[in-house]
Amino acid sequence: MENFIAYNPTKLHFGSGVVKNLGKVAEEYGRRILLVYGKGSVLRNGSYDQTRKQLEKIDAEITDYNGIKPNPVIDDVDAAASLGISKNIDLIVAIGGGSVIDSAKIISICIPEKCKGWEVMKNRINIKSSIPVIAVLTLAATGTEMNSVSVLQNNQTREKIGYSNNFMFPRHSFLDPTYTKTVPVNYTAYGIVDLIAHALENFFGKGDASLSDRFVEAIIKEAFDYGPKLLQDLTNYDLRARIMWAATNALNGLTGYGKSNGDWGVHAIGHVISFLYDTAHGATLSIAYPAWLKYMKSKIPERIMKLGEHLYNDTDVDNVIMRLEEFFSSLGSPVRLQEIGLDLKNKNEILELMNYNKASGRHYIIDNDARLKIINYMFK
Repeated sequence: MENFIAYNPTKLHFGSGVVKNLGKVAEEYGRRILLVYGKGSVLRNGSYDQTRKQLEKIDAEITDYNGIKPNPVIDDVDAAASLGISKNIDLIVAIGGGSVIDSAKIISICIPEKCKGWEVMKNRINIKSSIPVIAVLTLAATGTEMNSVSVLQNNQTREKIGYSNNFMFPRHSFLDPTYTKTVPVNYTAYGIVDLIAHALENFFGKGDASLSDRFVEAIIKEAFDYGPKLLQDLTNYDLRARIMWAATNALNGLTGYGKSNGDWGVHAIGHVISFLYDTAHGATLSIAYPAWLKYMKSKIPERIMKLGEHLYNDTDVDNVIMRLEEFFSSLGSPVRLQEIGLDLKNKNEILELMNYNKASGRHYIIDNDARLKIINYMFK
């Protein structure tokens, strides 16, 4: 095992109706509140109205910033931070999925530091403080509700990257599975893929940590067992709750302890696809993960065999990859680039941006030749 520090200060409130306690919690941090959310789903699922009602009970001075995109951009972060500075904000309340909460985390640093978001993302700022963030989760997928990570896109620099800092843990996160009942079948499926991909990125990280690997196994098996059932019964509270809790645990540190880091090469590949074609994050991962495994099978067969042993009691490398790919496909998530409307004429622009961004893993380095081979697998 590698040396590690286990640290997670987020207080998680899970279950039906937990937002009823949000006002009391928010009051601990102040009453000048920046309410950050997306483009409309929070108005349909009740999360916005119920959250705002709680803030109004404490006579909060509420400033709204809405319109955060599913693939969040740095421009919104800068605009929201500027608004927050002008309003002397005490607290940020983020209502939404990963894009909204990731944006709120960087906004929380930009307000006290009075800096641009991309300076934070590129680690150019000596961060000394942050505005507290409270998250109200409406999509089970990214795990951002209980970690210190943010992923944002910069259209000017042609990058979509991640950044982590302990100042960015949400102070509190409210997870009511009821708010995910209105998520359509395709985005529910993409969330299931996303949580599996997060668990796998740590499984393929550097280090030998058997307990963390067992956590990965348990989390992915939750997705295997309850994901298909949920897609057939989208308003089932119990199934929504199980997938929501699995997604949180897939990226709250649990699966990475005892390893120096996860690999994250598949995410680097997926970010290029979502940048170029505005493809849903989970959909890029269901395409990229099988392709990455096919490329890596001759390089790390023992590790893929170990994954198969955990998940399927099957150590045939080709079978393991095929079974994972078939599961993604059974959810209705794409496993080939053709399924998102691309063809071979797109190959060069994908390769060019992958090379430009040096898309690679932390543990398993991917060079230009490897990227081309992986792209070919994504088309086959």
